[in-house]
Amino acid sequence: MHTSSLERDEIRTRKLFLGIFYFCAASMAAITFYALYVSIGEYLTTGKVVIGEVLVNTDFPVHGLAKLVSYLMIVSVVGWYCVTKLGGEKVKDIPKSVKSILQLIVLTIAVIALYEFIYNSIIWNSLITADAMKGIMRLDYINIPYPNPHTPWNLVFATKMSLAAFLISAHGLYTISKPKKREE
Repeated sequence: MHTSSLERDEIRTRKLFLGIFYFCAASMAAITFYALYVSIGEYLTTGKVVIGEVLVNTDFPVHGLAKLVSYLMIVSVVGWYCVTKLGGEKVKDIPKSVKSILQLIVLTIAVIALYEFIYNSIIWNSLITADAMKGIMRLDYINIPYPNPHTPWNLVFATKMSLAAFLISAHGLYTISKPKKREE
């Protein structure tokens, strides 16, 4: 049996999205395990850790190119997009009541992520300005002891990851809210 050109193209496209998804998943896992390994070592040595700081302080593959937190943000969003391209049609077949509950959950996550992104951006920019007025430029080393004073969060990490969470949840809401295509 021969497959049509359209079917071959769909299979190639699916394989492409699957390959990119696996690359993104492997990258996320590698970055996360690296961060955990270094953070645990730092905690055992100093007794404290700043959430996300190791990802902000690590340039990859060479110094000055890009930070691991940037890669993590990008592969998170791209990986999510691949997931929706691979399985997004499956949400169209779920019952309307379940879909409504999922929409409310995803909307809630999007609102929280947007709030966190704006909050972290404002705090980060305020602290950068306060430092600049003192003649200090430490953009990547600013952290905030919130929500737990014993484990502060690096603001570069918090801002980038809350932006990724907002993009993912907003796209998820869009995907789950799209109406079914009518059969012709």
